[in-house]
Formats: sequence, C-alpha cells, structure tokens
Amino acid sequence: MLMYRVTSAQTNVGAAITWEKSYFDFGDVVKGKKVEHIFKFTNTGTEPLIITNVEVTCGCTTPKGWPRDPIFPGSKAELIIQFDSTNKIGRQNKVVVVVSNAAAGNSQVTFSANVLEDKSKNQ
Repeated sequence: MLMYRVTSAQTNVGAAITWEKSYFDFGDVVKGKKVEHIFKFTNTGTEPLIITNVEVTCGCTTPKGWPRDPIFPGSKAELIIQFDSTNKIGRQNKVVVVVSNAAAGNSQVTFSANVLEDKSKNQ
C-alpha cells in the first residue's frame, strides 16, 4: 500500500528577511555623483528580526540607514544604500551584507552601476 504524506507550506521559524527586490541597477552614473537606493524588506519569520550590522566591501558604498529596533513578524522596513562613483569608471557590481539574527544567517543585497566619464569637464 502506498502512503503519501502531505506537507503544508513551510514557515520561517525564527526571524527571516524577505527582500522586495534584492538587486538594483543604477544604470549610467556620471563619475563623481552620489546615488542612493532603498531596499525594502519584510520580516516573514516568527520572531523579531534584529539587524546588528550592515557590511560593505568598498569605501564607495555607504549604508545610510537601517532599523536599529527589532522588526516584528510581518513588519516592513528599509535599508538605504549610497554609492559614491568618485574614482570609479566602468561597470561596478557591489554586495552589501546584512548581519542579523535571521534563522537563515546573513542576508545580502547587490547593486550595479555603469560609471561614465563626466564629459562636461573635458570641454
């Protein structure tokens, strides 16, 4: 006799970050400009989410803001990232790591930009 086990949708036990979009493309950016993006997320877990740090791989990327208070299950929040294109040229791909108590471990968002020479300075 065959027996089938039916399982319900898995719930995220503990805290869990679910990003609205975990990647953003700034497109073309003129060298020397600073641009910002807001990454939106929800705590889809069962426990409060606590972000303890936001780590970047380059001095050109700055985490401008993230919640310092616990984010309760079902609540939404934002992470603001700034990219400074000074001293950059060409395609840039950056990773931002969000350190938290999420059950799945650290989470990350990524962004890219194509940095172009400022042609107005060449005239």
